[in-house]
Amino acid sequence: MAMIVDAVLGHVVDELLTSVSEMKDKAVKFKPTLEQMEKTLKSIGPVVNQIEELNKRLDRSPEETDRLINHMRSGKELVLKCSKVQWWNCCYKANYQEELQALDEEIIRFFQIDMQGQNTRNGLEALVEIREFRAEFRNAVPRNERIELRGVCSPPEPPAFTVGLDVPLNELKERLLRDQVSVSVLTVTGSGGSGKSTLAKMFCKDDQVKGKFKDNIFFVTFAKTPKLNTILQKLFQHTGYQVPEFQSDEDAVNQLEHLLKDIGKKGPILLVVDDVWPGSESLVDNFVLEIPNYKILVTSRFAIGRFGPPYVLKPLGEADAVNLFHHSASLKQSSTDIPDHVVKEIVRGCSGSPLALRVSGRSLSHQQPLVWHNRARALSKGHSILDSNNDVLVCLQKSLDVLNPKAIECFGDLGLFPEDQRIPAAALVDMWKVASDTVEYNYHYVTLHGLLRELAIHHTSQDPVDKRNRLIIDLSGNNLPTWWTTENEYHIAARILSISTDEAFTSEWCNLQPTEVEALVLNLREKKCTLPMFIKKMNKLKVLIITNYDLYPADIENFELLDHLSNLKRIRLENVSIPLLSKTGVHLKNLRKCSFFMCNVNEEFENCNIQVSVMLPNLVEMNFDNCNMVELPVVVSNIVSLKSLNITNCHRLSALPEGIGKLVNLESLRLSSCKSLLELPHSITSLLNLKFLNISDCISLKDLPMNIGKLVKLESSMSEVVRD
Repeated sequence: MAMIVDAVLGHVVDELLTSVSEMKDKAVKFKPTLEQMEKTLKSIGPVVNQIEELNKRLDRSPEETDRLINHMRSGKELVLKCSKVQWWNCCYKANYQEELQALDEEIIRFFQIDMQGQNTRNGLEALVEIREFRAEFRNAVPRNERIELRGVCSPPEPPAFTVGLDVPLNELKERLLRDQVSVSVLTVTGSGGSGKSTLAKMFCKDDQVKGKFKDNIFFVTFAKTPKLNTILQKLFQHTGYQVPEFQSDEDAVNQLEHLLKDIGKKGPILLVVDDVWPGSESLVDNFVLEIPNYKILVTSRFAIGRFGPPYVLKPLGEADAVNLFHHSASLKQSSTDIPDHVVKEIVRGCSGSPLALRVSGRSLSHQQPLVWHNRARALSKGHSILDSNNDVLVCLQKSLDVLNPKAIECFGDLGLFPEDQRIPAAALVDMWKVASDTVEYNYHYVTLHGLLRELAIHHTSQDPVDKRNRLIIDLSGNNLPTWWTTENEYHIAARILSISTDEAFTSEWCNLQPTEVEALVLNLREKKCTLPMFIKKMNKLKVLIITNYDLYPADIENFELLDHLSNLKRIRLENVSIPLLSKTGVHLKNLRKCSFFMCNVNEEFENCNIQVSVMLPNLVEMNFDNCNMVELPVVVSNIVSLKSLNITNCHRLSALPEGIGKLVNLESLRLSSCKSLLELPHSITSLLNLKFLNISDCISLKDLPMNIGKLVKLESSMSEVVRD
């Protein structure tokens, strides 16, 4: 009904406007009044069209526009009467003049008063709907201080395009879905990059598998240095159980058994243990428990005899290999200039390895035919790359040959981070000095396959250790490289240094002379980390990235060493407690950007009495993502040099300090997905240089400050509440 009435409203306005425009020159005595009415009708025309469109969607009652429609219909008749009034008839002229003026005033009154009241009502209705949705959302999603960790053991999505895995998938289902009373363990083995993990992901996403195991499907990755406690903590967190303090490995296994038995009451369990390396088999044993309807799928490059005959994933056949290569290289059979024999030669050189086919295909995509011919010629001289992992690396190495030097350097930087862990695009941006003012990188990650990380390390390890431009040190326990001793100070020429440790690392840092290092990446798995003393010798250091891969934040000590780093420009801290301001008097006069991800913020900042603007006089960008803070620390309001402040996914954040109005140089403010943020302080209207504001998915935000219109430089904003 509303749709019909709104169509009538638009039609009546058009008819009246047409009549007024035609008659204003004929009814000369009424011309000034008719010209004023014409101006009024033209100004409301676009508004009427918008009302018509919106009311179609909302199915509003026609009563709100009935009176105006009747007035306008009468107005059309009145205008026609005016055109027939003779010059000498003063009585009719005076009467009609008053009626025309009353009609014009009625139209204006409707849009200035009646519509204003309707707008107020509509706004209140929208607010009620938002509050009701917020209540439903809160009831549907339980509050959890670390809710972002729920689902950490969910199966990843397999690649969108796969070949040659339908038969293996059906065979896996045949072997694992049999009804048995006791636990069943099956190992899928094959060479590196053969598709073992992809097959496991496809198995988890199969409808028949999901129909049997439902929500009891768990996917954990072991990789090279797995830790039992860390894996169990993730399992407990994933399932919503309180994470216990494990007193010993035996206690951890007992707790695991209790957890799985409790979960097993809801139905069968499937556990996928991905990428098991030699030496980690005993760790898998801890998960082999006598629980009914409990299945374990293991993937490994190596056969594990005690788990029974493995399922061996064979290389792709020629047809599937060519199909995968064509897809990866973006080849179209009908338009390609590359001869079939060249394609087949390259495919043959990849020996059915899906990883080699994908990497080779992507590296050749859109390249000149000469590059293809050279690659085919080089591969035709080699033997099967499946003979050893080194041969796979040799094949993949050839894929780097077509990249420009800058792209190869960027690829090498991916090896600075642990395998099978998410590498934040924001961290790479910091190292690559990419301007990020207009791009949001917090939601972008890349994960590096173990073989590709080996390739990245292999590529950067051709020179002697003391001559390398990029030095990557992986420490397992206290096993230090033979060249790195405590006796001598070892000089390195590396511009980029990456050091990874695990929970078993307890040694004191050995001495280094890292005077050329410009970027330092520390990958930790510790509850407490003492920064090495050699950091203070890094007088050229520009980028510091510290990431803790343990479940809980790590305490960082020796942070005062940063006081020696006069050239430090960017800091990124992940899953650590921040000692930057509260425990140290570090002065970082050239620091431009500071990023905190999953860090404890409030408890570290709340007792800070230091003049931050003196400590960080040139800080222009500050990022808080997934941080456990209730309020933005007041000290942030004193960093008047800030131009960009990003606070995202901080689900407990409920308020911003009134002092935020002192950030007079702020140009960009992102507050997305801060679900408990109740309001914006009125002082935000003092940010007269603000150009960008993002409050998307802040579902508890009631309204905006009254004078938000004072932000005249605001170019764009995002305020959508995401409900899906």
